[in-house]
Amino acid sequence: SWLRKAIKFSRPQADYVRNINYSFVEQGSKISMNVLGQRIKVAFNGNYLNFFDPNYKLGTAKLVQLKKHWFLHIPVTIETADWEKEHNQHIIGLDRGLRQIVTGYDEKGKTSFKNGKAIAYKRKKYAYLRSQLQSKGTKSAKRKLKRLSQKENRWISDVNHCLSKTLVDTYGQNSLFVLEDLSGVTFEKTNSNKDQTRELHSWAFYDLQTKLAYKARKNQSQVLIVSAKYTSQRCPKC
Repeated sequence: SWLRKAIKFSRPQADYVRNINYSFVEQGSKISMNVLGQRIKVAFNGNYLNFFDPNYKLGTAKLVQLKKHWFLHIPVTIETADWEKEHNQHIIGLDRGLRQIVTGYDEKGKTSFKNGKAIAYKRKKYAYLRSQLQSKGTKSAKRKLKRLSQKENRWISDVNHCLSKTLVDTYGQNSLFVLEDLSGVTFEKTNSNKDQTRELHSWAFYDLQTKLAYKARKNQSQVLIVSAKYTSQRCPKC
């Protein structure tokens, strides 16, 4: 009785527990799910996964709505075989940076680079838009600033997804990816300007590491973390 008007949700969502709130029916071609006051069967796009595989463990799904479309996000845990040292075929050293997002060097002496020029340009564009919105300080500018931040985070996550997937697909199974440990690394600010400091502290190096780790494990490969001292200067053959 204390509400003056009904509560409205800008992006409604609901959690769905498997075999209680949702389940797969008709040989996996449709999903049976609870909605308000009834249970419905709907078709879905996701036939590339074998949901009935005993090695697949499906968690609590999340139902969300975006632009008149409904999405049911289902987390999947897959049991994979452990990486075995004696079956290792490739050793790849990866150095992460800003000018070159990833520099790779394998056991055959081949070097690969992922240039970060286009990424750096887009990040500067986001930084400029943020500064313009922050200078206004209005409520609408703050709302747009929040949407812009979410959009940038999704873009960074997508870049790391594509990059990690490319590395795993390029070297195949039974590969060992060696990365430097950047968890305790601090960057010197003496000779860095404001833009360089922002770039050093804003790029998601750890996000790339975690995405590469689980993609490699699924492909029977492994990610090894080593000390970051002198890894950019030392001869990769050592």
